[in-house]
Formats: sequence, structure tokens, C-alpha cells
Amino acid sequence: MAAPKMAAKMAAALPDPVLLRVLALLPLRDRLRAARWGRHRRPGLSRGLLRSSGRSLRVCRRWRRLVQDRVLWADVDLSPHKLSSKTLWQLVRHRLGDSLRTLRVRGALLAGGRQRLLSPALLAALAQRCPRLSRLCLAEADLRPLPYESFPASLTALELSRCEIPAAWFCGSAARALPRLQHLVVRKVPAFSNQHLLNVSSRCRLKTLTLSGTYRVTDAGIQSAAPHLEELERLVLRHCVITDSALHFIGRHMKRLRFLEISSAESLTNAGLACLAALEGLETLRLDHCDKFSPDAIAALCRALPRLRNLKLDGADFGDEAMGKIQASLPSCSFSHTP
Repeated sequence: MAAPKMAAKMAAALPDPVLLRVLALLPLRDRLRAARWGRHRRPGLSRGLLRSSGRSLRVCRRWRRLVQDRVLWADVDLSPHKLSSKTLWQLVRHRLGDSLRTLRVRGALLAGGRQRLLSPALLAALAQRCPRLSRLCLAEADLRPLPYESFPASLTALELSRCEIPAAWFCGSAARALPRLQHLVVRKVPAFSNQHLLNVSSRCRLKTLTLSGTYRVTDAGIQSAAPHLEELERLVLRHCVITDSALHFIGRHMKRLRFLEISSAESLTNAGLACLAALEGLETLRLDHCDKFSPDAIAALCRALPRLRNLKLDGADFGDEAMGKIQASLPSCSFSHTP
């Protein structure tokens, strides 16, 4: 009994900013458990995300005020938890508010769950309750029944991982549904196609774009979207079906790129790599498992990029001598290599 009392006295002696930092390190479940007890207890949350021990806790007013502080609810990660739609509704209605900036949610698509987590009504409530929400990250969610225009208009960043999306997304009048969208991440979304890329790039002024495992995006998609991506500053292409033609249009149109990562593009050659020399503002270049690039071509490209400061090569089996030559030819560039 002495240890809990001593801990309580120590906590009481700490100033609010220190306690807030400690609370921020707690898992979300523990923060919700702490916020649940007191005058405004929400039993519905305990049946969903929380597992109450059944013990009654007395929470002082100071503690209750701290666990409800806006700072703790600016970035909420629900992805580690298996949520029902009812539990998410409870969170939106009673816990999430205008301090929320980032929300991460995982559905049950890969687990074979039939219940859909998101609905147009829930997204409308989220937009109303959280008008400052700027980043929404969705994983393993079936989004096919959701109109694209039902997403909160406040979003500047949208991240989709292993989701199902309808063919009509980003199309027609719905493409203007997210007027502030600047950052898009698409990972292993099999339905994402050239047409999706063209629609979103032509109607949104994207600053960053990540495409990973989007095998429906090809050279033709990069060619048609590139003229609309002239303000792009960060581009990541992983496991995409592209050839030298795609690099030609990247070098031709995306002059403002500062960060470029290309991974597992087996069809790329030295000819395509040379097209990137037009990206004079490029500061970071990452090439991962691009087997057809030669050490000389990589070194020549880096010398042609006046602002390049970081070069990373992963999965390149060039040998120590070739790697040494690349590094020696780039005295002002940080170089790292993982075989």
C-alpha cells in the first residue's frame, strides 16, 4: 500500500505540463480508462475499446481535467484496436473534439469482418465534431459503399492502406470534395488505377504522393498525371509497374521535387535514370532494389543534381569498390548503402 500512496504523492507534486507529457506516453486504452471514471462516465466505451477491471476509482478534479486536455486528443491512433461501429460512434460523440488533428482507424477487411466501420453519417458527425481534423489514416477498410464527398472537407492528408475503394472515387463532382488535400498515401490498394491518379492529381494541388503496391498505376498513368503534379515536393514509388518512360515524365514535369524514392522497379534502366538529372532541386534520392542501374550511371546522376545532399542505395550488389567510387565522387553528399 505504501508504494501507490508514494506514487500518488509524487504525481500530485508534479506540475501540469510534466503530467501531460506522462499521460501522452500512455496507450490510448489507458487514457480512455482514466478519462472514463468520474462525473461523466461513459459505459458504452467500456464495452468496446476498454476492458474495465470492475474496481471503482476516485479521480480528482485535477486528474480528470488533465486526461481531458486538448493536447492529449490531438493525435488519436485507434489502429491497434478492433473497433465496432458503435464504439467509434461513442468516441466521436463523447471524446473526440475540435482539438483532433490526426485520426488513425483500422477496419476488419482482412479479418473477414462483415460489419462496416465507417458510414456517411459517422463521417458527417466526425466533420462536425472535429472541424480541425487534417489527417485521416485508414487501414484494412472497405470503403466501397462510401461516397468520396462524405469525407471531412478539412482533410489535407489522406492515407489508405490495404483498403477497397470504388471506381468512382476522385471522379466527377466528387473529386472536388477535398479541396485542401495536399498529401496522399496509397499502399496496397488494388483498385487504385491510372484514372484515379489522374483525377486526384488534376483536381488537388498535391505536395506529397506515395504509391506502394499499386500495380494498376503504369507508365500511362504517370504520363497523364505528371503535368498536374508540378507542385509535388515528395514522391515515393514502391513496387509499381513502371519503366523508363515514367522517369522521363517525372523529370520533365516535377521540377519541384525535393525527395524521390524509387523501390523495386525491375524494368528501370540507366536511360531512365538519366532523365532525373532535370530535377535540379532534388535533395534526397533513394534507390531500392533497382538492379539495372550501374554505379557509373548513379554517380553521374548525383553529380548532375546540384542540391543533392542524401543518397541511399538499398539492395544494390555493386561491391565495395564500386560503392567506394560512388561515395568518393560525392564529397558533399551523405551516402548510405544496405546490401
